[in-house]
Amino acid sequence: MSPRVVLVGLGAVGAGYGSVLRQAGIDLEVLADPARIARYGSRPTVVNGQPVAFAMVTSAEAPADLVLVAVKRGALEEAIELLTPQVGPGTVILSLLNGIDSEEVLAAAFPQATVLLALSVGIDAVRDDREVHYSSLGRIVFGEPANPGPRADQVAAVAAIFDRAGVAYQVPSDMVRELWWKYLINVGVNQVSAIIGAPYRVFQVEGEARAVMIAAQREVIAVANALGIGLGEADLDRWLEVLAGLGPDNFTSMAQDALAGRPTEVDSFAGTMMALGERTGVPVPVNTVLFGLLKAREAVLARR
Repeated sequence: MSPRVVLVGLGAVGAGYGSVLRQAGIDLEVLADPARIARYGSRPTVVNGQPVAFAMVTSAEAPADLVLVAVKRGALEEAIELLTPQVGPGTVILSLLNGIDSEEVLAAAFPQATVLLALSVGIDAVRDDREVHYSSLGRIVFGEPANPGPRADQVAAVAAIFDRAGVAYQVPSDMVRELWWKYLINVGVNQVSAIIGAPYRVFQVEGEARAVMIAAQREVIAVANALGIGLGEADLDRWLEVLAGLGPDNFTSMAQDALAGRPTEVDSFAGTMMALGERTGVPVPVNTVLFGLLKAREAVLARR
């Protein structure tokens, strides 16, 4: 029997990976509430110019084998409520959310399931209403905190699904470190791009935007080291290599949200950094300023 995959979240990331899984013949269903299903049904999702016929469901009779969570952090609690009937003891959950706490929230909500650590990197998908465009889907990095671990069979089962669909992936030996590396990326480029409304090309060259991005990311390195997570300048260099290969005219997900007037993930980025800075005694002045600017921007938009 083919494994059943449930996707929650049909934004740029969800639609990008979901389209690849669907086109490969994976048994994929998109889980959403009735209002969203009606909205999705009125206009099909188009990925790189091609309509994708996603199977949309509000519930299912049997638990899923794999759940992919691709909503924004602010919608995670709603997604958990939708997912409750879909999750059983044999379900594996991958969260593709930005930040470093969604797995903890999901594990608390679904103790019967296996929640693996996961992230996507190198994806440059952009959503405009029901249309999604990307030049690269990058790869999904996932696994247990240390690999191989006691859940190696579940990790291998997910890898088999990705192999069948042609989804690039990596199972690193130290997944916690990789999660923090992605967090370093988000704290820098996502927040600065959201403030200035700029695409990747602005960060691919030397200049003020790139300098502020790097300054925010160096604060992540300092906090991570205080917590015993060994990030360093080599990780910053690794990000700059990835950045150089992204579509120059594409935008981070947070910049897309800001430009569309939607709430951003600042609480998961600078907000978390400020809390961790206070906990560890590490100063985070750049992130404190970014937090203030993004919150002020959201307040101004809310009054319009």
